Amino acid sequence: MMYLETPPRLIETRLFSAMPDEFRRKGERTDWADANRPGVPTDSFIEGPSFDKDGNLYIVDIPFGRIFRIAPDGEWSLAIEYEGWPNGLKIAADGRILVADYRHGIMELDAEVGRIRPVLTARNSESFRGCNDLHLASNGDIYFTDQGQTGLHDPSGRVYRLTPGGRLDCLVNTGISPNGLVLDPTETVLFVAMTRDNAVWRLPFMKDGSVSKVGRFCSLFGTSGPDGMTMDAKGRLFVGHASLGHVFVFAPNGELIARVKSCAGPNLHQCCHRWCEQRSALHHGVRNR
Repeated sequence: MMYLETPPRLIETRLFSAMPDEFRRKGERTDWADANRPGVPTDSFIEGPSFDKDGNLYIVDIPFGRIFRIAPDGEWSLAIEYEGWPNGLKIAADGRILVADYRHGIMELDAEVGRIRPVLTARNSESFRGCNDLHLASNGDIYFTDQGQTGLHDPSGRVYRLTPGGRLDCLVNTGISPNGLVLDPTETVLFVAMTRDNAVWRLPFMKDGSVSKVGRFCSLFGTSGPDGMTMDAKGRLFVGHASLGHVFVFAPNGELIARVKSCAGPNLHQCCHRWCEQRSALHHGVRNR
């Protein structure tokens, strides 16, 4: 992580809300936890924060197939529990709730009736390796990562784009654990967190919609790597790091300009923001024990 003239500003945080004990599955093990957190007690694993128009924060609990709604006052309620591993979630401008499910692909949640349905489960009859996160473009395109268990030992993670017409484009098939992703304000560049590369990749679009000259936008360090990301209207990239307990803020030129320190420990996985009426950003991070 690099800066030029000015050291990055430190931004402190406070706890907004924590999962109530009534929702914690203490003492229970799942196949997901055995594969991804062997030997570590895992009563939940939350990711995918996204706000609806009323200010409710939706999050997923991967190992137990749950999606929660957190009200502006911090009160939790269960939106749905189903047979799946919801890994990422985004709410579209029209209110649709889309989910990247590690087991099932891309799903759509109807929170009003508590029902979830598949949108895309495979590519050319081949199942996905394990979908991780997604990002929604203004024209309705869905960008998502297919991470599975990829890493430096197996750099075959994929980044896809699904158009409203149903066309599925594979933009990258050499990803090193592709995770969170976000478009820049002009929607001409896609940024993708490559967790096991401990870096964020920059994918510029060509006129035909393909990508070229993919490069490493920034590099980090630690036992894990970058996870969820968001970007503000000025093109500043916010990167949640899964083992350093920070959201790192990068200027459009890749310079580190701020670090948002988690008050709850090192395992910070996701971040999102919403705008107040005063046009100031409220940033929220998701941290797991």
